[in-house]
Amino acid sequence: NENAAEEVLRATTAEERASKLTEALGALLGLEEPPRRIEAFDISNTGNSDIVASMTVHVDGRPRKGDYRHFKLRDMPHADDYASMRQVVQRRFRRQQEGDEKFAPMPDLLLIDGGAGQVRAAMEAMDSLGVRVPAFGMVKDDRHRTRALVDGEGREIGIQHNQALFAMVGRIQEETHRFAIQFHRQQQAGRVKGSALDGIPGVGPVRKRELLRRFKTVKAIREASVAQLSEVVPSVTAQAIADHFRTRAGQSTGKEETQCE
Repeated sequence: NENAAEEVLRATTAEERASKLTEALGALLGLEEPPRRIEAFDISNTGNSDIVASMTVHVDGRPRKGDYRHFKLRDMPHADDYASMRQVVQRRFRRQQEGDEKFAPMPDLLLIDGGAGQVRAAMEAMDSLGVRVPAFGMVKDDRHRTRALVDGEGREIGIQHNQALFAMVGRIQEETHRFAIQFHRQQQAGRVKGSALDGIPGVGPVRKRELLRRFKTVKAIREASVAQLSEVVPSVTAQAIADHFRTRAGQSTGKEETQCE
C-alpha cells in the first residue's frame, strides 16, 4: 500500500495520477482490475416521506455527470435504509438487464454511503439478479468525512495513509451525498410548489389539480407549450400560465439537470 501511495505521488499528468489512484484503490480492496468506473449510491429522506436515492458515476476518478441518476423509492411505507439501498441497486441492474442503454456500462466497483448493513443490502440486490460487482461502504468520521471503506462483513479498510486516495474517495462521497440532498430538497419543494401556480389569472384550486394530474410536476407545466396547456385549460388561461413562467425563467437558471428513474 505504501508503494501504491508513492506511485501516485510520482505520477505527473492528471491522467497518470487518475490511473495510479484507481490502481491503488484496486490493490487496497483486493480487486483483480483497477476500478475505472465507480458507481456510488446514497439515500436521503425526511422521516418517512420523500425517500430518494442518488447514483453518481466516476470514471478514472473524475465525475461523469451525464451518467448520474436519481431514484424515487417505491412502496416504502417508512424509512428503511437497508430496504432502500436494496431497492435502488436492484432497479439499477434490472434496468441494465432489460436493455436500457443508460445503464449499459457495467461498473467495476460500487461505493455505498453507509456501513456493512447497506453493503449487504446492495449485495443481496445484486445476488437476486445474478450480478457480481465488488461493493464497499464509505464510513464517515465525526466530521462526516469518509475515513475508511468497509465490506459486507464489517471489515474496515483504512484509506487515510494515502492522502490522494483519501481525497478521491472523500470527493465521491461528498458528491453523491450532495446529489441526493439536492434531489430530496427538490422533492420537498414539489410538495408545496402549488404556490408557483398562485396568482395566475384563471388558475384556481380545481385547475391546479387538473394541471398537476395531467403534467405531474410544476416543472413539466412550466415547460409545456401553450398548445399542450390548452388541452387542459382554456387557451386564454394557457397563455397566462406561459406568460407567468416566462417572467420567472431567470430565477431557475444554473440548476443541475439529471434524470430520475
